Amino acid sequence: MSTMELVVVGAAGRMGRTLMRVIAETQGARLAAAIERPGSPDLGKDAGELAGIGANGVRVGDDPLTAFARADGVLDFTTPASSVEFSGYAAQARIVHVIGTTGCSAGDDARIAAAARHAAIVKSGNMSLGVNLLSALVEQAARALPPEDFDIEILEMHHRHKVDAPSGTALLLGQAAAAGRGIDLSGNSVRVRDGHTGQRDTGAIGFATLRGGSVVGEHSVILAGSGERITLAHQAEDRAIFARGALRAALWAHGRKPGLYSMRDVLGLG
Repeated sequence: MSTMELVVVGAAGRMGRTLMRVIAETQGARLAAAIERPGSPDLGKDAGELAGIGANGVRVGDDPLTAFARADGVLDFTTPASSVEFSGYAAQARIVHVIGTTGCSAGDDARIAAAARHAAIVKSGNMSLGVNLLSALVEQAARALPPEDFDIEILEMHHRHKVDAPSGTALLLGQAAAAGRGIDLSGNSVRVRDGHTGQRDTGAIGFATLRGGSVVGEHSVILAGSGERITLAHQAEDRAIFARGALRAALWAHGRKPGLYSMRDVLGLG
């Protein structure tokens, strides 16, 4: 198999640096370009030194169009607006686009789906292999346990710098629970409780969000019945798990036909 040439966007960020380290450790993958925003103080730096793996001769640049044209795929944990823009460039270049960005709006998702008509795009609220297995288990449990007997609550905690809530992972798990029950999440979720809320609505899927410290990510799905409670949980201890999942997704998507894929597709859990 030929080596897959990969671009990392948002290269100077925590996930960008982690991605570059994981690429360097992975057979069959090579860092082709590292991209940062125009005006970034890291432009021109050696990407390997930035990632803490030693000089690799790849200089951080700000021209994604040229970089994408010379690559096989792009790994993207940036912002919704940037991911939408990069999906268009990936569609032009006909390359793989792996999106781990969270907080995308319905409009953002629609534009990414449109780009997927011309590129193989893998998008997930969480790239961890464990979390995506957890989502499949949550869907199975929600399907098996009747909503009149079991309430579903999703609890998540992340570091103090996390900017979106609920997290993309919490929403991924909520969507899995909703799919298991055959309902639409948007019309059956409770994101905030404050004051006199009244009793819980049957079938609602609740979310609770915690932020603080340096927590990489903790998620629990609680199925609470009368006299018993089931908890399905995942703890992320190192953000390298997201980078390894993203790289696995890129290698899986390489050579596939255009389309919008998920990590469940990558893992054969679709």
